[in-house]
Amino acid sequence: MKVISKQRNSKMCIVCGMDNEYGLRAPFYNMEDGSVMTLFRYRPQHQSYPGRVHGGLIAAMLDEMGLRALWAKELTEENFGVTISLETKYRKPVPYDAQLIGCGTITKTLGNFFVSECKITDLSGNILANADVKYLKLDTEKIARNIDAHEEMCYLIEDDIKEINYI
Repeated sequence: MKVISKQRNSKMCIVCGMDNEYGLRAPFYNMEDGSVMTLFRYRPQHQSYPGRVHGGLIAAMLDEMGLRALWAKELTEENFGVTISLETKYRKPVPYDAQLIGCGTITKTLGNFFVSECKITDLSGNILANADVKYLKLDTEKIARNIDAHEEMCYLIEDDIKEINYI
């Protein structure tokens, strides 16, 4: 599938923060079908049982993709929100040190609420985990006082990714 544009990364987010030494530093792409996708890998620091990623970090990636799906649909990073609920299904063990694909799509919008469907797959297309995530749109000032969203979401690191082959 064709990449339309790339989204910004933040400073300290555990999923996308470029300055967080323990973070995933995941890139996110706006896709031609209105979804968001990422190519990423967990590291051994993200383990639960040996060889497996901690479920909380799997849920964190699914949650991140859900909000970013809104940005992909609207093609703007101006809207923010908070998670109301996250229903996660862990289908197979998620390995670290393996290339993974994440995909998120908006499935419903209603006023200040929206719902995203997100999943993490391996390169063969096997769904490792998926989630339905519900959000409430909020201004950044209502989420965290004294935050400048433009200052926090300051990294736009271009790369050569023009297409993501997604099964």
